[in-house]
Amino acid sequence: VQLQASGGGLVQAGGSLRLSCTASISISNLVSMAWYRQVPGKHREVLARIRNDGYDTVDESVKGRVTISRDGAQNTVSLQMSDLRFEDTAVYFCQAYYESKSFWGQGTLVTVSS
Repeated sequence: VQLQASGGGLVQAGGSLRLSCTASISISNLVSMAWYRQVPGKHREVLARIRNDGYDTVDESVKGRVTISRDGAQNTVSLQMSDLRFEDTAVYFCQAYYESKSFWGQGTLVTVSS
């Protein structure tokens, strides 16, 4: 499974950004997909996950500012982020579970300017 993340960039604090992750196979075959982020020197942290039945969870640290959604027709899972803060600056990764294996996208950099 290949995952292609896109949508990162430079945004001002308080702004919004939408990240997308497109899978090389039908996302209905994936158990779940998720978005993580990582700051240099820190562990990768999960932000949100969505199962193939549509059930989603969002980490408390970003709840209210982040929404995860899926588009089966486009084989894409998106992460809508709002009210971005300087501390949201990180490399964002998409991840998927398929046949008991974990697959990762290449990461997309989000930089929030204060």
